[in-house]
Amino acid sequence: MLFPERRFGLVNNSNNLFDYLFSDPVFNVNTANRMSTDIKEKENGYELSMEVPGFDKEDLKLELEKGYLTVTAEHKNSNEKKDDEGHLIRQERYYGSAKRSFYVGDAVTKEDIQAKYDKGVLNVFVPKKDVKKLENKQTIEVK
Repeated sequence: MLFPERRFGLVNNSNNLFDYLFSDPVFNVNTANRMSTDIKEKENGYELSMEVPGFDKEDLKLELEKGYLTVTAEHKNSNEKKDDEGHLIRQERYYGSAKRSFYVGDAVTKEDIQAKYDKGVLNVFVPKKDVKKLENKQTIEVK
């Protein structure tokens, strides 16, 4: 079974004035909400459709470690304008990142996972793998 995991940043999710004022993505440390994900269970696996608007294909990184699939999106942008004499008249910088993790199980390998990015949506397919099922109740013989 596939389980999403959310990682929360430094901003508390309470309803206070500071959270409201700084809810803009530039100020918001909790970026998990910017990677909205739909998970559909199919007969042979799971389809994830993840919204990552504003990111290019090169900004995305998928890693598989200890049964967790982690999707990271990181974008850096710098706009610099100079006048005719080469003096700096405006410089703006933006850095954005988001990360989501999903438990896919220890049996899944990187070769099993398929990913495709198109028009701000990352589509990932994770196949179902057989997992050893343990009996709920096991009796241990006393000697």
